[in-house]
Amino acid sequence: MSNSVQSSSIQKITISGLIVTLGIVYGDIGTSPLYVLKAILAGGKEINDLLVLGGISCIFWTLTLQTTVKYVIITLRADNHGEGGIFALFALLKKKYPIIIILTMIGGSTLLADGVITPAITVTSAIEGLKINNPNVPVIPVVLIIIAVLFSIQRFGTNVIGKFFGPIMLIWFVMLGVLGISQIVTMPHVLLAINPMYAIKLLIEYPSGILLLGAVFLATTGAEALYSDMGHCGIKNIRLTWIFVKTMLVLTYFGQGAWALSNPDIAGNVNPFYAIMPDWFLVPGIMIATAAAIIASQALISGSFTLVSEAISLNIWPQFKVSYPSTIKGQVYIPLVNFFLWIACSFVVIFFESSSHMEAAYGLSITITMIMTTLLLSQWLPSSGYKNIFRILFVCTYLGIEGIFLMANLNKFLHGGWFTILLGLFFFTIMYGWYYGRKIKNRYISFTNLENYVNQFNDLKNDISIPYLSVNLVYISKATEPMQVESKIMYSIFHKHPKRANTYFLLHIINDGRPNTFEYQVHQIIPGTLIKIDFKLGYKIERKINLYFRQVIEDLVAQGDFSLQSPFESMRKYNISSNFLFVNLDRVLTVDYKLPKGEGFIMILHNIIRNISNTDVQALGLDTSSVFEEKIPILIPHHTTKRIRIYND
Repeated sequence: MSNSVQSSSIQKITISGLIVTLGIVYGDIGTSPLYVLKAILAGGKEINDLLVLGGISCIFWTLTLQTTVKYVIITLRADNHGEGGIFALFALLKKKYPIIIILTMIGGSTLLADGVITPAITVTSAIEGLKINNPNVPVIPVVLIIIAVLFSIQRFGTNVIGKFFGPIMLIWFVMLGVLGISQIVTMPHVLLAINPMYAIKLLIEYPSGILLLGAVFLATTGAEALYSDMGHCGIKNIRLTWIFVKTMLVLTYFGQGAWALSNPDIAGNVNPFYAIMPDWFLVPGIMIATAAAIIASQALISGSFTLVSEAISLNIWPQFKVSYPSTIKGQVYIPLVNFFLWIACSFVVIFFESSSHMEAAYGLSITITMIMTTLLLSQWLPSSGYKNIFRILFVCTYLGIEGIFLMANLNKFLHGGWFTILLGLFFFTIMYGWYYGRKIKNRYISFTNLENYVNQFNDLKNDISIPYLSVNLVYISKATEPMQVESKIMYSIFHKHPKRANTYFLLHIINDGRPNTFEYQVHQIIPGTLIKIDFKLGYKIERKINLYFRQVIEDLVAQGDFSLQSPFESMRKYNISSNFLFVNLDRVLTVDYKLPKGEGFIMILHNIIRNISNTDVQALGLDTSSVFEEKIPILIPHHTTKRIRIYND
């Protein structure tokens, strides 16, 4: 995903914008011809017209109903100020439906799990083509090297090589179409598969026909990426390019089907994708396929970074270090996620050994993601002007379709599907522990009115018997109301250790549901003494609070509402500005208080996750040399039935 150019330059429909969209959006779904029909034919009991025409028909109508109708026509309308994806949809709904968070966590987790298996299966499928001419090619070592190189270059960004993604994918899709046509003309009988009755007959009459839907579903696994990448490419570019992409995909599937009808004796043991290539084109074809597989892998890796960074901004994921390797909008790099994905992808390649075995692990998790998207959309449709009858029809149709796909994919659970479910459960546990651990801690936050402390602030400021801790003290506050603040901040300033300063700043970060909100507002509670600043930031905006605070100070100085002049005469003499000190309060549970068992387990999980995540100081981009760390106890109401008594000797 982050292999994009500035999104503003490709929102309009231009030739360059359309080509860039090909390189960003369609890597996953575009490389599915490498393995989809091969999986269908390998899973069939007998290669005949019913299997081939029925399988092709299922692919065609799955692409039509699932990708075209659900995602391209309907889901792309659910944009959050131009941004798409399951977290963008969550941001639209979270204030109305609290239960939405669980659906979002499940969908986001399984989408991340899919991001692990996709690079492994696409690169392996492409490299396996080399075995046609040379059966001794060491596929696994080659794939592992490619994957290692791919993950190692993520830290540098992909803006240079990303320029070639679009043209390469254009060549890829044209190749798919030409190869497909070359076979269709020899067996036009295959075009009968457009008739949906062949799909219905396959499911009803063919032995274990329903189970073949697990392989059919692989043809649409990249549909979710169309929605996730909307912010990079724009809805118009995606819809227009999909017409071309779907046409090329349909042609190659029908072409592979035509070859299978002509070669029923060997079709179950040969990958039809490579079989339809002329001998003279096999090596160039494999090279193009490998390039497309790498691009597809890059899209999934970048997409995982974007997904996690959005979840961090929405407080659904722990605060991992996020880097920005280039000036390209939306391009992020998360070192810990990159390392984990590399290890997980390498494990998949080594453990499953071949793309055929990986197919069993592929598809199950993304089916769950699509079901979650359907459920989320069912809550979005009424607020967007759709009549209730359409909502009911939409939900029944797609829960029915995706439910059948889920049952078919569950058949693959013991053959590899367990891996992606286990991986999805791992990601879900991280989200659940982090989100609900924060909820539990926030429950015990008490707030107080700043108006009650006006005299105390003025007296503390003017009390020369207490030395300055800093000229300017800065706290991060969670209080949404301008005149409120957490009691723990007042405890820190006045009770734990009186902290005298000339000016006290309270910074409050508002996580806006829109992606690119970048605003602030100043509240002069006690002019020149107590100032509260609200930062309203979209989930696509970096949390560089130290930088933004400095910009606000510059604005206040320019407006004459604040002075950087030091209160110390010796400092003013040399034009040395006053200093700033951030006070970071770490809330900790004391051993005297016990949570209920369920909440206690969540807090244990939360603390484990917290140990591998960034601190608040790192997450907010604060200068560690200007931060004072202080622990504050979380006080939980606790009633004792016994009271200690005085004893006499």
